[in-house]
Amino acid sequence: MTVQTLAKKEIVIGVTGSIAAVETVKLVHALRRKGATVRPVMSAAAQGIVHPDALTYASGNETITRLSGLVEHVTLCGDGGSAALLLVAPCTANTIGKIACGIDDTPVTTCATTALGSGIPVIVVPAMHHSMYRHPAVIKNIKTLKSWGVEVAEPRIEEEKAKIATTDEIVLMCERAVMGKPLAGKRVLITSGPCREPVDDVRVLTTRSGGQMGQEIALEAYRLGADVTIIHNGKIPLVENIGIETAADMSRAVSAYLKKAAPDVYISAAAVSDFAPKKIAGKIPSGRPATIDLSPLPKLLDSVLRHKETRVIAFKIGRKPLPEAQALIGRGAWMVMTNTPESMGTPDGSYRIVTAKDKAGKPVAGTKEEIASALWQELLAGFGTPKKPRKHNS
Repeated sequence: MTVQTLAKKEIVIGVTGSIAAVETVKLVHALRRKGATVRPVMSAAAQGIVHPDALTYASGNETITRLSGLVEHVTLCGDGGSAALLLVAPCTANTIGKIACGIDDTPVTTCATTALGSGIPVIVVPAMHHSMYRHPAVIKNIKTLKSWGVEVAEPRIEEEKAKIATTDEIVLMCERAVMGKPLAGKRVLITSGPCREPVDDVRVLTTRSGGQMGQEIALEAYRLGADVTIIHNGKIPLVENIGIETAADMSRAVSAYLKKAAPDVYISAAAVSDFAPKKIAGKIPSGRPATIDLSPLPKLLDSVLRHKETRVIAFKIGRKPLPEAQALIGRGAWMVMTNTPESMGTPDGSYRIVTAKDKAGKPVAGTKEEIASALWQELLAGFGTPKKPRKHNS
């Protein structure tokens, strides 16, 4: 089951003559799983690497290999055309240069010229040898495309090659391009996941949190156009990741961020350690009872609540968390998400969204991605931009 973020969206995928074209079938499947209608267009060079029938099969639509009297480039990418987005993946150095110079001598470059003229979003996904990617003309052409508003999925530099971005990254960029960017210009700071407090040289004190809730919130904020920073002990694509281990690390990272500028939104989805053990040197001997001294830690949320220009969203977990959530609203939190311990470390859960207007809390349940969508629906409504939460389709 996959959330249909691209439902009712038509994406034209232009495939050019890089060996990375072999990844295109997988990419088309990934876009379709998100609900998109995919229309493949291929250059002659790409057809020498992947047969058009493969993309026809993957997409369920006839692959365009030449433009005809039906002016396919206009019906797809022109004014009033059916496409919501042109995605050129992979995009060779040759094609980047042609698009930057307005040359249309392949079906893909003609679709690009038409899309840029009509104003629909365009994403290019470079793939080539690293030495080609470093060529001054390629650098200049990419800069030109970016100045026109073209999004560039930066390649992975590995094995002397500028390899195509991952499928997950490309799909995320497509989602961001077609979802309207209601959070454009907003700075979002998220703390996520567990902290790990050292007990001795080999053991740590932590929680059952896996960090998925905070990661899904960050990815949804990215889809909606925000400038996202997540402080956690993991890594997710296309947002700023700041790595931490302990509650002290997290506190320092938040303080450093706040010294630069207060975020528009701060979401405290982390299971921040409430206690820090007094670390014991070496390794506590096994096989006999041991005592660990625990000292309470200051509340990280308090330092952010002082920034009145920031909308603060807190999480409160417990068997009966509603009174504590209401108290946080009284202290200035804009929203509190309550849940029970059973949701920690699981792919789904049941929450309540508590606000000043709804102190009893509105129930919301589903996958962590659906919960994240519901959270942002409430926030967007507060910014004056309502958005319906998405549901899974089988």
